[in-house]
Amino acid sequence: MTRPARRTALLCALAAATALLPAAPVGAAEPRSPLRFTDCPDSVPRPAAPERVECGRISVPLDSRRPRGPRIEVAVSRVRASGTPAERRGILLVNPGGPGGSGLPYAVTKRAKLPESVRRAYDVVGFDPRGVGQSTPVSCGPMGGLFDSPGGDPVPAGARAERAYLSSLRAMADDCAAHAGRLLPHLSTEQTAYDMDAIREALGEPRTSFLGVSYGSYLGAAYSARFPHRVGRMVLDSVVGPWDWYDFDVIQSRALLRQRGTFFAWAADHGERFGLGGTPGAVREAYLRVRRGLAARPVAGFGPAEFDRAVYRALGRTERWAGLADGLRGYLADGDPDGLLPATAFDGPESRNYEAANRVVKCADGPGPSARDIVTDLRRTRRLDPQPVLTGMEANACASWHHRPGHRTPLGSPDAPPVLLVASAHDPVTPVEGAHSMRRLLPGSRLVTLDDDYSHGVFASRGNACVDDTVADYLVRGTVPSADVRCAGPGLPTVR
Repeated sequence: MTRPARRTALLCALAAATALLPAAPVGAAEPRSPLRFTDCPDSVPRPAAPERVECGRISVPLDSRRPRGPRIEVAVSRVRASGTPAERRGILLVNPGGPGGSGLPYAVTKRAKLPESVRRAYDVVGFDPRGVGQSTPVSCGPMGGLFDSPGGDPVPAGARAERAYLSSLRAMADDCAAHAGRLLPHLSTEQTAYDMDAIREALGEPRTSFLGVSYGSYLGAAYSARFPHRVGRMVLDSVVGPWDWYDFDVIQSRALLRQRGTFFAWAADHGERFGLGGTPGAVREAYLRVRRGLAARPVAGFGPAEFDRAVYRALGRTERWAGLADGLRGYLADGDPDGLLPATAFDGPESRNYEAANRVVKCADGPGPSARDIVTDLRRTRRLDPQPVLTGMEANACASWHHRPGHRTPLGSPDAPPVLLVASAHDPVTPVEGAHSMRRLLPGSRLVTLDDDYSHGVFASRGNACVDDTVADYLVRGTVPSADVRCAGPGLPTVR
């Protein structure tokens, strides 16, 4: 793949006229049901002194349409603003992505990376979305064998394999219905948006400012659809497009093929370092030898499904590429996949909850595909490349889901104030076209693009001053750039 030309840091330079969002009031309205904070569970890290994190819980309706019906609990964390009262801009809710990601620790871990001006201005508030972690966690049991070790080959080739694949999806849907119970219809992103507003109200704040990464961008767009006049300043980073989840998963699977091709070319450019070959074709063949070997003889439960998960994770962040290349070389040298193994077990309790919540949320957000859709798209993808990475095709399970949502989760609103969207030009996990599509639902918003970048997660993540300064200026001062912003990215990773 030809690398795009590097751009200058800020094409709009922020010197042109800018719009200013009104400053959020420093004072806070009296909450109806105050959120009482205490110590956090051990899963939440402690910030550096003198700052401290505190946690609490709120009770919310299981179904926002039935406020007097059954209720569930949502866990909340907070690190207070470090600045003076005059500097305070309110609360900044944060979400790390998913769906299924735990946000309770994120108030600490993400805050530590934020620019100092943002830390001084905002109480950073994390929360576990409903169904996740400490917030009435959902289970799908064995999920149709998803946690078998080694798992079956996730890329079906041929009619018999396709039938077995569809059968496993039906089993997953059956398991989710059996184990999730009453939660199954009520874990949609729309319902979580209502929970976000309940957190705002419990904290006595007039508006919600928000930083959502990956799936968090989808959640932010859902909040703006339901509560446009309560949006403060909203940053949507690594934006999920406003499509049905199944369509998004297909788009992502094709982007991963492009990213893997870029990885093959990069590893070939550094053939002396990695020893996988001097051409992209040679590196691809080395990659396929590893996968074929693990499919024929899994090692300690590590087979083709586990290999594809490792590749999926590595392709999303370029700082993981050297580790992936070294892992491939190590297996080819001695048959040991140790360099490819994940840091935590896939069948652990946190992973089981994540995978369950991921499917339950996606299938509650809108209609799923048909079995014919799935087979047709599998064959189209395999025509592009016979050995794709299909790990992210989670919404396939919605084809056999027991609950059929009555409507799609609404996204965006013309009544919301201008939002700042942030994207990496070559992000394979949330391709940049999703940001362009989402912006059309948020009139007046601006897009900050990190050019010549190939990673997922940008603001306060890639260490890019152009991006971080632009976003901080928006969050702290309300400065909306007069035009879209393009920042010069780092290019492909250097090799030591």
